[in-house]
Amino acid sequence: MTSVNRLTVDGRDYFLPDPVTELRAQILDAVKAGGGYVNIPPLRSGPGIDILFSPGMPVVWTRIDVGGDPDSSEPDASENPYPEI
Repeated sequence: MTSVNRLTVDGRDYFLPDPVTELRAQILDAVKAGGGYVNIPPLRSGPGIDILFSPGMPVVWTRIDVGGDPDSSEPDASENPYPEI
């Protein structure tokens, strides 16, 4: 199963590749210092985006599992959910 990291900053979502350990430390350091810019890398390619992190700013980390094996409790999509009457 593949996982994607979602960083939500002030209501905006940013999807990030693994690993995020160093990025989390950079954000924490910026907040502890009273504020600072941290570069958020793109999920695929590009320069990323610089965000000014400051104390009191709402920041939420979420790890989302995507792809992989379907849940065995889910009905097979090829099965007809409406049997003939």
